[in-house]
Amino acid sequence: MEYRNLGTSDVKVSAITFGAWAIGGWMWGGAEHNDAIAAIHASLAEGVTSIDTAPIYGQGHSESIVGEAIQSVSRDKVQILTKFGMTWEGTKGQFAFDSQDNHGKDIKIYKYAGKESIIAECENSLKRLRTDYIDLYQIHWPDNTTPIEETFEAVLRLKEQGKIREAGVCNYNVADMKKANDVMNIVSNQVPFSMVERGIDTEVKPFCIENRKSILAYSPLQRGVLTGKIKPTHQFAAGDHRPTTKYYKPENIERINAFLAEIKPMAESKNATLAQLVLRWTIDHPGITVALAGARNADQAIQNARAAQLTLAPGEIDYINKKLGALQIVS
Repeated sequence: MEYRNLGTSDVKVSAITFGAWAIGGWMWGGAEHNDAIAAIHASLAEGVTSIDTAPIYGQGHSESIVGEAIQSVSRDKVQILTKFGMTWEGTKGQFAFDSQDNHGKDIKIYKYAGKESIIAECENSLKRLRTDYIDLYQIHWPDNTTPIEETFEAVLRLKEQGKIREAGVCNYNVADMKKANDVMNIVSNQVPFSMVERGIDTEVKPFCIENRKSILAYSPLQRGVLTGKIKPTHQFAAGDHRPTTKYYKPENIERINAFLAEIKPMAESKNATLAQLVLRWTIDHPGITVALAGARNADQAIQNARAAQLTLAPGEIDYINKKLGALQIVS
C-alpha cells in the first residue's frame, strides 16, 4: 500500500481508502452487517488505513458500522474521515431532496452547516465512531444559506479542542475553497473523479495542485460501471440509485464496456481485474491523492486494496488515455 499526506498536514492516508457509503445502505440497496464489518477488517489487513464515511450514509448507520469495526485495531493505526453538513432532521438550511431512510420512511435532506449544527454533528459522529477525535472533518456539500466563514470558524474551534485533526471540503469550487481557506487551512477537496467523469480538470485540479491541496476522488469506478461487470440489462436491488444516473443509461454502459474491452488485455497481462487497473490509473493521475473505493464484502475490499500493488508504465497510461479520448458519453 502507498501512504500519502493530506495536503501539507502530517496526516497520512492510504492511497486506496475504504469508502463506506454503500455499507450504510442508504441509496445503495443495503448491505449485510457482518459482511460490512468483514469488508473493513479485510481492508485493514491489506494495508488500507483510511475509512471515509458520513452521518448521512444510512442516517448514522455507516458511522456506527465503522465505529464497531475499528475497535479491533489501535486507533492511531487508522484514519477516520467523516463529514458534516447534511441533515435529515429539522428544516434549517438549503433543502436538497426528498428521500427515504433504510426503513422506507420518507425523509427530507437538507444541506446545513450552521455553527450549532456542526458542533452537535461532531459530537454525534464521535459517539457513533466510538472515538474521541476525527482525522479529517469535511463539509459534505456547500450550504448556500450559511456564510462559509461561520462554518469554518466552528470547524476551527473543533480543531483547537482536539476533536478533529484536519479540515477538508467536498464538492467545493475554487472560489469556495479560497473562502474556507482564509479561515483555516483546508487540506483537501473530495470530489467526483473517474475515467469518465473529469469535471475537475478545468479549475479544481489545477488549483489543488498549485496550492498543495489533496484531491480525494470519489466514485473512481463510477459507482461500479467501470468494473466491466454491469450489462445494459443489469437488475438493481430496490433502493439502488444508480439506474437514475447518466452513466447507467444502456447506451453508455455499452460504450463504456467497449472501452473496457480495449484495456482488458493490459489488466490481464498484470493478473489484475479491470477494477484494479482503473483504481491504479486513478491514483497515478496527477493531483489525485486518494481513490475512495467502496466494498460490501471482504473479497471486494481485498481486490480494491491490491490495486495499489500494480504498476503502470508511462506508455501504458498514454494508451489508456488515448482510448479514453475516443469514448463519448451521452447525457
